[in-house]
Amino acid sequence: MALNARVTSLARHCLTQAKRNYGVSAVLMQKSLDPIQQLFVDKIREYSQKSKSKNEMFVDADASITKEYKDELQKAAMQYGGSKDANMAEFPKFDFPGKSRALNCLCQMLKC
Repeated sequence: MALNARVTSLARHCLTQAKRNYGVSAVLMQKSLDPIQQLFVDKIREYSQKSKSKNEMFVDADASITKEYKDELQKAAMQYGGSKDANMAEFPKFDFPGKSRALNCLCQMLKC
């Protein structure tokens, strides 16, 4: 009796798994049939290969694009107080020569 119940339960689970796998396999089989999606994936792979092969900042950029990028960086440097030679692509480095008042109080409390 118990064996019959176990076999029935196993058969139900197998049927459920077969239905799930069939549903997933239909989507996977359809993926190769969609030409637009395949074209998109091909372009992404092509871009990935180009970006790995070149050490330049932009992929397939001509001189006008790199010149425009440099001009925009110089414009940002002048607008925000940097010089023409400042590297505006780096995060700024802050230097605090003395301790602030609050930090001094904290150090006195902790006896630094």
